[in-house]
Amino acid sequence: MTELADKLRQTTGWDAQMRELMLAGRVLPSPSDALCQPEHEVPGCESQVWLSCTVNLQGLLSVQAWSNSKIVRGLLAVLIEYVQSHSIAEIQSLDLAGYLDTLGLGRHLSQSRSNGLNAVMSAIKSRAMALNLNQP
Repeated sequence: MTELADKLRQTTGWDAQMRELMLAGRVLPSPSDALCQPEHEVPGCESQVWLSCTVNLQGLLSVQAWSNSKIVRGLLAVLIEYVQSHSIAEIQSLDLAGYLDTLGLGRHLSQSRSNGLNAVMSAIKSRAMALNLNQP
């Protein structure tokens, strides 16, 4: 479990989880102009979401993301904290939706927010796969 995940698991009730999610979204750095370009936008999200994936020096996935929605930013922060502890090769086998469900988040999301989050999780995996294919 990650630090954000631990905080979410310790909360009781959806209101407390929403507050924690909004606080979690504050850890994301403000987006750069380079991030907020059409090639980084994730299609299928009700809110705008930009996502960029690279490989860091340790061979782990490094993710930058931003959304204009506070709740989505919090969800992005939770996902980023989780995936950045894995190699890009490991990302494909991660059950990201299952991870969010273990935190009690999946059952409270609207259908449109769930669809957008699924688009983000798919984008993380596909962009990680592209990076893995480009590795020497």
